[in-house]
This record gives sequence, C-alpha cells and structure tokens, in this order.
Amino acid sequence: MISTILLQAASGGGLMQFLPILLMVVVFYFFMIRPQMKKQKDHKKYIEELTVNSKVVTTAGIHGRIVEVGDTTFLVDVGNGVKIRFDKTAVALDASKAANAKTA
Repeated sequence: MISTILLQAASGGGLMQFLPILLMVVVFYFFMIRPQMKKQKDHKKYIEELTVNSKVVTTAGIHGRIVEVGDTTFLVDVGNGVKIRFDKTAVALDASKAANAKTA
C-alpha cells in the first residue's frame, strides 16, 4: 500500500520539476528569439529594396549615397568623389531615418 502511494507521488513530481524550465524556454523564445528573427527579416528586406541614390549609414557609421548596386556589394559615394565598396550586410539603416532619430 505504501509503496504504491510513493510510486504515484514520484511519477507526478517529474512533470512538476520540468515545468519551470519549460516556462523559461517559452518566455525566452517570445522575448528574445522571436523579436530578433523578425528584426533580421526586416533588415534583409530593407537591404534588398535599396536602390541607386538611396542615402544609407553603414555599421561603421559612414554616411553616403549608393552609386552602384552589385550582387553582394554596394558602391557608396561618401563625398568629394570618394567611393567605397561595402558588403550589403554592412548597411545599417536609411540615412533619412538616422536624421529623423536625431531630431526627435
């Protein structure tokens, strides 16, 4: 009789031990992983939509205007006829968005 009660208590306790860990994984997914995936998807879409004459800011903080669009690179005019070739992933954001963020 006592052994059956102990076995029943042990089997129900196993699920209760993993419940907090499962809840932490779910919270971590919704607050950390999912928003980051959405941000990456939006950034990839933004880079694909960039065209010639778009003003951009690179991850290095260089402001310029796109002169040429390649398969994996942009040729950016940074002023005074200086042109620098950047990988598409180096473009951080639209320069007009950066200017609006400074004034707001």
